[in-house]
Amino acid sequence: MDEVLVAEDVQRRYGDTVALDGVSLTATAGEVLALVGPNGAGKTTLVRALTGTTDAEGRVELFGESPRAVDRSRIGLLPQSFSPHERLTARELVAYYAGLYDETRDVDAVLADVGLADTADTTYENLSGGQQRRTCVATALINDPDLLVLDEPTTGIDPAGRQAIWELLEGLADRGVTILVTTHYMEEAERLADRVGLLADGRLAALDDPEQLIADHGGDSQLLVDGTFDEDAVSAIDYPARTALRNGQLVVYGVRPESIGGVVDALEGAGVGYDGLTWTEPDLEAVYLELTGTGVGRGGEPQATAAASGGPQ
Repeated sequence: MDEVLVAEDVQRRYGDTVALDGVSLTATAGEVLALVGPNGAGKTTLVRALTGTTDAEGRVELFGESPRAVDRSRIGLLPQSFSPHERLTARELVAYYAGLYDETRDVDAVLADVGLADTADTTYENLSGGQQRRTCVATALINDPDLLVLDEPTTGIDPAGRQAIWELLEGLADRGVTILVTTHYMEEAERLADRVGLLADGRLAALDDPEQLIADHGGDSQLLVDGTFDEDAVSAIDYPARTALRNGQLVVYGVRPESIGGVVDALEGAGVGYDGLTWTEPDLEAVYLELTGTGVGRGGEPQATAAASGGPQ
C-alpha cells in the first residue's frame, strides 16, 4: 500500500526540553492512525512536525514530498487550539475557509455532516462548546482532503456529538482518506483506529492495532472488590487466582465472568465482607499504564500508579 505519511526519527527540542525523542511511524491510504497520550506527551508537537508547521530533525514526508511542498488542498488540519472569529456564523466561517481553495465541498453539506444543519446561522460565540468544536472540524473538511489531521477533535463535544464525529470519520476512511487523530480518550482510539501509537514524554512507547496492543501488554482481567480489607483478611481467602490490595480495593486477577461466583464463595468462606464487585477486562488504558507507568485517564491528565506515585510527575 502507498504510504501517505512517513516519519523517521523525528526529534524536537525547546531549549533543554525534549518534546519529541526519535519518533518513527507511517500511515497508508485509508488508514486511521491515533496518537494517544496525556497533555505534555508530545502529541501536538508531533502533529506540527508532521504537517510542517514547526521545524524538527529527522525525515518527514507527506505523499512523498516535504510537508511544506505538498499541495495544501490535499491536507485538512484542525489544530488543538483554534479560535475563529466569534461574530461569524457557523456557515460564514466554513464558507470563509472554503474561499481559500479552488475546489471545495458544498458548505451546507459539510455542516450537515458534523451535525450543524440546524444551527448553521448561529454566531460562533453563541454556539455551545461542542458545537464550536464541530464547526472547527467542518473547516478541516471543506477542501475534501486526502489526509485529515485532527488534534483532539472531540474535546468538549457531548457523547452524541462525539458519536456523530466518529461515524463521519469512519465514512471518510472507507472512502480512502488517511486520518491522523490525537486523543486522550482511549475509547475513541479503540473505536476509530486501525493502529494506535502510545506517546509518553516525547517517545513512542508502542505502535500497533488496538487488539494486538491489548493482547501483548494489557495483562489479566480483574475483579475489583470494594470494601474494607487488611492483609490478614486477604491471606485468609482460599482462591487460586492472584490477589492484591490496591488503593483500598481487593483485586483478584485473571477472573473470567463465569468464575465470579467462585470468588464470592471464597470471600464468604473466609468471612470477608464486601460492598460491591466490578469486573474489568484489559483495555488501552491498562496498556498505557503497563508501558509508561502512568494512565491517561478520562480527563486526559496523567495518573500515577501506586508504585510510581512517589516519583516525579
